[in-house]
Amino acid sequence: MSSTVERRRPPTAQQFVLEELRRAITSGELRPGDPIRQDTLAARLDVSRVPLREALKTLEAEGLVVHHVHRGYFVAELSLADLEEIYRIRGLLETEAVTAAFARAPDGLLESLERIQTKVERAADAGDVSAMAEANRRFHFALIEASGMPRLVRLITTLWDATDAYRSLYYTDDSHRALAVHEHRAVISAVLELDLAAALHWLDEHRCHAVAALREVLAHE
Repeated sequence: MSSTVERRRPPTAQQFVLEELRRAITSGELRPGDPIRQDTLAARLDVSRVPLREALKTLEAEGLVVHHVHRGYFVAELSLADLEEIYRIRGLLETEAVTAAFARAPDGLLESLERIQTKVERAADAGDVSAMAEANRRFHFALIEASGMPRLVRLITTLWDATDAYRSLYYTDDSHRALAVHEHRAVISAVLELDLAAALHWLDEHRCHAVAALREVLAHE
C-alpha cells in the first residue's frame, strides 16, 4: 500500500483500511479477480484483522469485492454483459439527474466543475491513474448531486462503486485520459451555455467510449 498512509490516516482503523483498499482497487494495484490476502494486508497497514474484516464486508456490500467460502475475498470481476448493463442503467439515471441539475441551475456549479477539472487535467498529465479516477468521479458527481435528488444520487453511487475496479483499466491509457479531458471540457461548455442537449450528448459519448475500451480489455483477458 501507499507509503504516505500515516499522513492521511482517517479517525478510525476501519475507515483507514476501507480507504486504502478502495485506493488500491481504483488505482489498479489490486485488479479484478485478485485475491485479498488478509494477513499480509493487515501487516502492511499495521491493523488488526477486525477492522480489515469490517472494511471487506462494506466493500462486499458495495459489490467491489466478493467472498468465496474456504477461499477468502477477491476483487470483484464483472462480465462484459454486467458492465454493459451497469453503464446502460447509469445512462438512464444520470440523464434524469443532469436534467434536474440544469432545471435547478444551482449557484457555483460551473465554478465547481472548473475547479475539479483542473485536478482531472493535472492527474491526466501526470499519468496518475488513482488521482484521475478520483477527480473524474468528483466531476461527475458535482453534476449529479446538483440534481437535488439524494435517493437518485445514492442509486447512481452504487452503480459507480460496482465498476471502480475497472476505471483504472481505462485510465492507464494516455489516449483515454486525453479523451476524458476533452469530453469533460465539452460538458463544461454545455453547462456554461445552458445547453442540456449538448451536455447529455457528451456525457453519453463519455460512457460509450469507456464501455468500448473496456470491451476490448475484457476480450483479451
